[in-house]
Amino acid sequence: MRDGILQRPSLSLLLLAACLIVPAGSSWADALPTYHLTLEDHTFLPSHLEVPANSRFLIEVTNKDATTGEFESTEMKFEKVVVGQGHVTAHAGPLEPGTYKFFDDYHPEATGTVTAVAPKE
Repeated sequence: MRDGILQRPSLSLLLLAACLIVPAGSSWADALPTYHLTLEDHTFLPSHLEVPANSRFLIEVTNKDATTGEFESTEMKFEKVVVGQGHVTAHAGPLEPGTYKFFDDYHPEATGTVTAVAPKE
């Protein structure tokens, strides 16, 4: 047995310990509420989402079309390309109370809105 082998853990042992501490597949995003949209026939379904104001959230878009689309919002500051038959997730918020537009830059007829609603007092 070499001197000091138990006194200095190897890098691989430290990495293994780190993997055991963090559950597989978990992340801070797992705790965020997720809202779902479908892009079908170049139309977002539903065309409107209601979310709580001042909170972060995720929007998952599934593209049922064969063609590539885009999920974009200049107001919510995201732009995601979603390939045909694919899906993407956009991180959004926190948003002030109000209504925000999103659209498909490739297919201008595909539009929708997100309304951030303040909690009732």
